[in-house]
Amino acid sequence: MIKEFSLEEGRILAGRFTVTQFLGGGTEGEVYKVVEAHTNKERAIKLFYPHKNPGFKVSARYAKKLDKLRNSPLVLDYLSHEVLIIRREKVACLVSEFIQGEILGDFVYKQRGKKLGIFPAIHLLYTIVKGVESIHWHGEYHGDLHLDNIIIRRFGLEFDLSIIDFHHWGDSKKENREEDLVKAIRIFYDILGGAQKYNSLPKSIKYIICGLKRSLILSRFRTATDLRTHLETMDWSDAI
Repeated sequence: MIKEFSLEEGRILAGRFTVTQFLGGGTEGEVYKVVEAHTNKERAIKLFYPHKNPGFKVSARYAKKLDKLRNSPLVLDYLSHEVLIIRREKVACLVSEFIQGEILGDFVYKQRGKKLGIFPAIHLLYTIVKGVESIHWHGEYHGDLHLDNIIIRRFGLEFDLSIIDFHHWGDSKKENREEDLVKAIRIFYDILGGAQKYNSLPKSIKYIICGLKRSLILSRFRTATDLRTHLETMDWSDAI
């Protein structure tokens, strides 16, 4: 039983993918950067542990979700679901575009004071919320939003972001969409400095964060659309 792949740089898979970098792993499998033969295009592949993916049900569900969300901002372009032979076992492989960027948590850590200013933080939250709103419109959810599964490629008045590592917690129910909303606000809280800086934040910003109280957040913003609308119309002159 394969419990880890630990593929070395230069390993060739299926005669067409050359492994160039290990990108990360989790309970379901491992993600690698590869170069595709003939085109020399960089791709990202996710290899699923066979024992975590019986009958390819998990990988197929993941692929269908990415395909359904192919027109949503922030979602990686899904290319194909394939089956490879690794160590004499059939292994599901999801192929997607490779995003050249930086994990949001690492990016924030490098900023002065290890946080973002209020102006860029609001714009970043707005970008995330618009992406989450689109996912919810399609009847889906992310399931585990946090600083380390968002990739940032451009920093300025607008952010070029991608969300990775979707999770499946059953049907796309109201609770899962609400959790995405609460987690998006938690990201906002974290990039502004977290607990260390919260008390010094202006009222307009605290109104959004709600002290991270889930019930209060959801009473003010029932959906991602509510939060997006608030961000578009809010008076944050006290933060200038």
